[in-house]
Order: sequence, then structure tokens, then C-alpha cells
Amino acid sequence: MRAEILRPYFLLILLALLFVTTAYIIQPFFGPLVLATIAAVVLQPLYAWVLRYIPGRAMAALATVVLTSVCIVLPLFFLGSQIFNEARSLSTSFTGTNGHTYVSTTIDNIGLLVDRVIPGAGGVFDTLGGDLDQYARMAVSYLATHLGSVATSIAAFFLSLLIFFISFYYMLKDGPQFKKAIIALSPLSDTDDEFVFTRLGSAINSIIKGSFTIGLIQGTLTGFGFFLFGIPNFVLWGMVATFASFIPGVGTSLVLVPGIAFLLFTGDTTVALGLALWSILAVGLVDNFLGPRLMSRGTEVHPLLVLVGVLGGLALFGPLGIFLGPLTLSFLFVLLGILERPPKTQKAK
Repeated sequence: MRAEILRPYFLLILLALLFVTTAYIIQPFFGPLVLATIAAVVLQPLYAWVLRYIPGRAMAALATVVLTSVCIVLPLFFLGSQIFNEARSLSTSFTGTNGHTYVSTTIDNIGLLVDRVIPGAGGVFDTLGGDLDQYARMAVSYLATHLGSVATSIAAFFLSLLIFFISFYYMLKDGPQFKKAIIALSPLSDTDDEFVFTRLGSAINSIIKGSFTIGLIQGTLTGFGFFLFGIPNFVLWGMVATFASFIPGVGTSLVLVPGIAFLLFTGDTTVALGLALWSILAVGLVDNFLGPRLMSRGTEVHPLLVLVGVLGGLALFGPLGIFLGPLTLSFLFVLLGILERPPKTQKAK
């Protein structure tokens, strides 16, 4: 009799321990799993199209993964090689004697300009120009010391990429089975479960498509700004800015800040100021105002809450927060919507 009383409590404790252990096991791969799920939802139309021409869910899922990986890896490889060539050319021009003299002269000119605006403040740049060699040696020493951690980070990245593609394959192939299993375990009615899946699917598509649209607009504006202010290879850097816009907390500043610095180093202070204003007024405003509006279309969430969700999600989840923040708010409003639905629309399991 006592065993029958303790049995449910024992099962609950054991289940809680297993949930916690499973969470710790999955935690290192939480990001790739979430991204794979999002990719499977967004690319369902592509998978359905491939399934019409390739029989069998397994082969169609594999073909979709291969097609997606080619569309992702090839542009990244092209951009990476172009950026490496540009960086090597820039490094060669700066490491030589002429390059060193050129940079020192540029820093001195910036110091003179600052000294005109704020008297006495330009002295900081006098010492900066004379310590270039010391700073360069410190940078090289830092890179050499942390080379092992860099290699470890690269290996972890490729492992996460492998997990992503494997998870993406199974999400496409077995997605309906996963959905049925969740519906079977959910205490909500089947109608409510379908309502939640439909609304979350719409929210995911809106957030991802809105992010891509904003990335394309920001990349185009960045490339046009580089063309307008005379920075070479503006098409390449516009494409880089498009990809950089998806990096939370950094965004297009990864391209714009070096572009402004390049103009300062070439002595075009007025043009550099113009590019800085373009970056703030044109590129920055698109992200802050148009982004939440586009992402809120399918989430049934106010654009202000989407913006708060993105910023709060970044603080809580890290880079994934740009997606998980708005999705969490959307999930909340979906559940509130279930409470508002009349009881006659709900079916018992």
C-alpha cells in the first residue's frame, strides 16, 4: 500500500531528474537544433517542391539539405576569399615602411583636426602615432598566444554546423511525426495544438523573412553609401554587410566602421563624416524602425514588443535571441488567444 502511494512521487522525481540531465546534454547543441527547426519551417515550400520530383521523404530531404548547403556555403566561401584577399592587400600596404609612414601621418592629421575642435586633446594622437610599432607587436603576440583557442572555436563551429545539417535533415524528413508526437503528449485539445503550430509557423516565417529583407536593404544601402563616398569594391562590401546584418550586437557596423576608418586614414575627414551620418540616418534607422514592423506582420505582436523581444532575447539567449525573443512573445499571445476562443471550437482528445 505504501509503495502505491510513493510510486507517483518517485516517478515525478525521476522524470524531473531526467529532464534536467537531458537539458544539460542538449544544451551545447541548443543553437544548431533551434536553427535547424526554424530552417525546416521556413523551407517547407522548397521541400514540398523537391518532393514532387524526387520520390521518398528521405531522398527529398537529403536533396533539400544539399541544395540549401550549396546556397549557403558557396556565397560564404566566395565572400571569405574576397575578404581575405582585401585584408592581405591592406595588411601589405600598412606593414611596409611607406605604409607605416602613411598611417603615422594620417594619425597626426587627425590629431591636428581634433586639436582645432578641442584644444589640447590632439596630444593623445601624438603619442599614438609614435607607438604604432609597439601596438603592432602586442597584437601579433596576442594572436600567437590565443591561437589554440581560435582553433578550438573553429572546430566547435564546424561541429555545430554538422549538427545543424543533420538536424535539418531529420526535421524535414520526420517533421510530421515529431508534430504528431507533440500533439499526443500535449494536454491541450487537438484544435488548440493545431492553432498553436499554425500561428508559430506564421511567426517564424515573418521573423526570418523580415530579417532577410532588412539584411538586403541594409546591404544595399551600405554598398550605395560606399559607392557614394568613394570606397572601392562597394558591391563586395555591400554583400558582406548583408551577411553581417544577421550578427546580433554587431550588424552592419562590422563593415561601416572600417569603411569610416579607411576614409580617415586616407585623409578624407569630411567624407568620413558624411559616411558616418549615412550609416546612422540611412542604415541604422532601417534596422531600428522598419525591422520590427516587418517582423511583426505574422506574429500578431506590436512592433514595439517585437523590438523589446529582440533586445531582451539577445540579453537572455545570446545571438539566438534575435529569433527566440519575438517567438517567445508570439507564443505567449498564442496561448492568450486560446483562452479567448469560445469553448465550442475546442475538441477533446
